[in-house]
Amino acid sequence: MHPDPAFRWPRSANDHHDADERAALEAMIANIGFGMVFAETPDGPRVAHVPVFSTGDGALQFHLSRGNALTRHIAGHKALCVINGPDAYISPDWYDMDDQVPTWNYLALELEGTVRQMEREGLIGLLDDLTEQNEAKLAPKQPWHRDKMDAAKFDKMVDAIIGFEMEILAWRPTAKLGQNKPAAARDNAAAALNATGRRAMAHLMQEFGDT
Repeated sequence: MHPDPAFRWPRSANDHHDADERAALEAMIANIGFGMVFAETPDGPRVAHVPVFSTGDGALQFHLSRGNALTRHIAGHKALCVINGPDAYISPDWYDMDDQVPTWNYLALELEGTVRQMEREGLIGLLDDLTEQNEAKLAPKQPWHRDKMDAAKFDKMVDAIIGFEMEILAWRPTAKLGQNKPAAARDNAAAALNATGRRAMAHLMQEFGDT
């Protein structure tokens, strides 16, 4: 299986376009809200799967359990966070073109930066922000808030985790959506994906395939 080349989201010297791209990336982080943090440890590279929250001013926050392999080593060092969007296998039959090969379309964002450990007050603020952001997605459900649980139990749970903040030094988005195919072929593939239930990728291919 030989993959098509991946296409990075376009960057422009135009400030308006840069602002639009940054807003799209911030929206991706908020909508997905989950990522993988990679870093080196004395025992080799490790990864943690974590909820993530963007502060909107160039920082990404997350928390780890005290027993996580990264917890003792990540502060003060660079780390990489990967946020995966929709992905899907693409059959060459769907393009209605000759001499095509199977491939995989995907949307992903890599964030690289230096990590610092947060104070307890900041960690609690992160937990509140994560809760508020994700409970809002469940509307019209009434939002859950930590006031609904026993304060001592909440404090005990907070003691079991540590908050971290990454100062984002590099944003590396990749959108591989069939941009190297004619619009008709891409629409055919998107329709086939939609029929198999992969609606998120089908939507991305139809909406953003020409970027």
